[in-house]
Amino acid sequence: MEQDLKRAMELIHRGTVKVLDENELEGKLKRAIKTGIPLRIKAGFDPTAPDLHLGHTVLIQKMKHFQDLGHRVMFLIGDFTGLIGDPSGKSETRPPLTPQQVQENAGTYKEQIFKILDPEKTEVVFNSVWMQEIKSIDIIRLCAKHTVARMLERDDFKKRFQAQKPIGIHEFIYPLIQGYDSVAIKADIELGGTDQTFNLLVGRHIQKEYGQEPQVVITMPLLEGLDGVWKMSKSLGNYIGITEPPQDMFGKLMSVSDNLMFRYFELLSSLELDEIKVLKDGIDDGHLHPKDVKARLAQELVERFHGARAAGAAKADFEAQFSRGEVPDDIPEFKLSPDEKTIYLPRVFKEAGLVASTSDARRLIKQGAVSINGNKVQSEEIEVQASQAVLKVGKRRFLRIMPL
Repeated sequence: MEQDLKRAMELIHRGTVKVLDENELEGKLKRAIKTGIPLRIKAGFDPTAPDLHLGHTVLIQKMKHFQDLGHRVMFLIGDFTGLIGDPSGKSETRPPLTPQQVQENAGTYKEQIFKILDPEKTEVVFNSVWMQEIKSIDIIRLCAKHTVARMLERDDFKKRFQAQKPIGIHEFIYPLIQGYDSVAIKADIELGGTDQTFNLLVGRHIQKEYGQEPQVVITMPLLEGLDGVWKMSKSLGNYIGITEPPQDMFGKLMSVSDNLMFRYFELLSSLELDEIKVLKDGIDDGHLHPKDVKARLAQELVERFHGARAAGAAKADFEAQFSRGEVPDDIPEFKLSPDEKTIYLPRVFKEAGLVASTSDARRLIKQGAVSINGNKVQSEEIEVQASQAVLKVGKRRFLRIMPL
């Protein structure tokens, strides 16, 4: 038992920020090893966007660790709480999603999570199942199990209250319902990001109030995005989506800084920690090149979400573009009208979807990040040539300009 317990504790602690409470975790694991009854591991995701990114998979990867240890994962899709909107880390009330948005997003989550999790050891649950059956009197009784004073201890609520920004009553109810979810599925352990700490601890309190053994809370770090500063977020544009094309995913991972690369290894890779240490030591002593190590990470993650063949092709494509300066075959085309003698590049960029706005295009041209047939572009307008031209924007975006 001691060896099994040691292995379990080491794997569970990998990449975690905090475990509340360590003694309780050890006790639950010992009981599971002794009885052979797996623990019930809960992690909840509100379907607020249709696609998951690598930041979301930090939690999912930890769920996989528990599966590898033989435990049962409860992947909870908050289709009911998603209609309320999680107030965690928000400076103002979030606009609620429509039921249709929630259902559409929830459907894509179910398709994506099994890129990592074992379907045989995963139970996908929706909190609308029990919340739609609950009566009004039960909601009142649930609210009676917590106080306004405790809610205002929460940092984001406290800041909004002090700044005299509105806090909706429904936002107070959100952590109570999240806590009740733990009661409904009898969670032994709940996982969440550090921004979820308050909600997770409310879950422990609510379980006690309903006569259950409180769940152990394990918080995971918020993965930094490609900028290396802010947490990965679609709204900040620093994300890597798990449904992105293999070439885009590979290229984005290769753009991660050398320092951040090993944080990605620890939180996202399936390699053992001692294997990661060998790679880090190899870079430190000059035996390995950071680019080669980063390519190993990129290939592993692309293979996880797209398969080995796609990962190999993405690696070959990246090497062709950036090691040998070649242009990929499958780049989009932009066809000019017959009467065009000059073209305004910012318009072409915008219409081709290479940039969000013409001002972005002008900025890239000024920065020298645009080239045509290998030559840097200095002007926002170019003359139309009789033959085709290959336009390159930044490091990874290409466009073939085709005259009609």
